[in-house]
Amino acid sequence: QVRLVESGGGLVQSGGALRLSCAFSGTTFAQFTMGWFRQAPGKEREFVTTISWSGANTYYADSVKGRFTASRDNAENMVYLQMNSLKPEDTAVYYCAASFRGPIVIRQTDYDFWGQGTQVTVFS
Repeated sequence: QVRLVESGGGLVQSGGALRLSCAFSGTTFAQFTMGWFRQAPGKEREFVTTISWSGANTYYADSVKGRFTASRDNAENMVYLQMNSLKPEDTAVYYCAASFRGPIVIRQTDYDFWGQGTQVTVFS
């Protein structure tokens, strides 16, 4: 079955950077649109970014545009989220997700598979 495993989270000072990774296994990775979502304490999970199967199309939430970059390596079955200029409000559990739809998928309900999440904490 499809499995998604996030890694790369941690504790970072405001203004710093982190790179999250998501390892995909179980079927053909290149057929999926991939997304990143996050859930801050006491808040609902929200959309961060999505990347099409080829990597040619991306879309970002306004809150992260210009600071975060999604990428993927279909040969390695990996998707990445480079996060720069981090702010305390970026603190959340970050999830990767896979969708059969595309090329741009924003709604959580349109994603078919989810990882367990990785914690990102940004301190000032």
